[in-house]
Formats: sequence, C-alpha cells, structure tokens
Amino acid sequence: MRDIQMVLERWGAWVANNHEDVEWSSVAAGFKGLIPSKVKSRPQCSDDDGLIISSAMTVLKKKEPYQYELLEMYYVYGVTLRVLGVKLGISLNQVVIRLQKAEGFIDGCLAMLGVSLEIDCYI
Repeated sequence: MRDIQMVLERWGAWVANNHEDVEWSSVAAGFKGLIPSKVKSRPQCSDDDGLIISSAMTVLKKKEPYQYELLEMYYVYGVTLRVLGVKLGISLNQVVIRLQKAEGFIDGCLAMLGVSLEIDCYI
C-alpha cells in the first residue's frame, strides 16, 4: 500500500525546487546538467515520479480546483493546517477531512494508472 502523504510531500518538495521547470523549459536540451542545482532542504521524488504525480494533480485541478489548491498550499508551500483553516474560514477538522479527500483522489488516480513510482521503493 502506498503512503500517499509521503509521496505528496516529496512531490511538493520537487515542485518547490523545480517550479519553473514544470511550466516551461528555458534550458536547451543537453545543457540542463551544467546549471548548478538548487538547495534541497526536503527529500524529493524523481523527475519521472514528479511528472506522473503532476499529471494526476492536473486531473484534480480540472475536476476540483478547490482541492487542488488545498494540496498545493499544504504540500508545495508548506502552509500549516491551522493557517489553512483560518484562510478558508473552516475548522481544523474540516481542513483535515478535505485534505484527506484530495489525497484519496490523487491516490486513486495513481492506482487507476497502474504505475509503479520509483519513490515506492523508499517509503
């Protein structure tokens, strides 16, 4: 069984470290390795895993933009549950419930794809 919270934590670190790379590529092919990497303060997933999880996040964004933003704020930007509750005007319990619902959607998308993530070996 996959630990979706750990997967999303590592995906969030990957997005935070490579955000501009997800949007567009400003580096010519073959030269990316010559640019020094950014500081990595959190464990990240691989690029392949990051792209797979991002595709599931894109599906969530189309179906439930609110849940997408919730996952993005929590896993990418590191906004705490309490702050999310205050910003959204809901209780801490409601934040947790909505976060779990969004996590379940991503876990379901990954299960339906039937993909094996590299990160599954480590968690």
